[in-house]
Amino acid sequence: MTLTVKNLTISRGGIPVLEGLNFTLAPGKALILRGPNGVGKTTLLRTVAGLQPPVEGDVICGPETIAYAAHSDGLKGTLSVSENLHFWADIFGTKGIQNALDGFDLNSLVDRPAGALSAGQKRRLGLARLLVTGRPVWILDEPTVSLDVASVAMFADAVRAHLSEGGSALIATHIDLGLDAEVLDVGPFRAKPRSGTGGFDGLDESFL
Repeated sequence: MTLTVKNLTISRGGIPVLEGLNFTLAPGKALILRGPNGVGKTTLLRTVAGLQPPVEGDVICGPETIAYAAHSDGLKGTLSVSENLHFWADIFGTKGIQNALDGFDLNSLVDRPAGALSAGQKRRLGLARLLVTGRPVWILDEPTVSLDVASVAMFADAVRAHLSEGGSALIATHIDLGLDAEVLDVGPFRAKPRSGTGGFDGLDESFL
């Protein structure tokens, strides 16, 4: 499934942050987003994932194709590693978690409560959820936070396997994952101030 972004303008707190974005993410491909902190990478990913509407433009992707991994690991601390993965497998209507356990070296932790894991182990479990979604398009926001060198390599291998099976990945990261991927620097797409509005046109009520 191809993901297409056309003439996209996005906002944070009602203020446009990036504009004029155009890109296509084809099956088997990865696209790395780069740019300084605060430029709008997370907002872009959230918009592409359908969690907030764009100001202008379109995100074209088939229904139920996207799996989104944000800064939060999305875990239930009182559930074990296996129970967390089974929970997400049930949510996405898939079967089996062994591939996820193997892919992120979680077999020795399978019965441990997620709340008792280290930060790196929690991150691995959070990323392992991707393997039980069955979704072809992965959208990942700084996925390697808290991971050691070996775990970063493990994650990169999981992405390569996903791409080899026809999946795709849109990843915001500052590190080199060693992937064969295109890079999009979003810095040049910073939104210009909107004339006469001070940039606050359409400000969400919660920010007033």
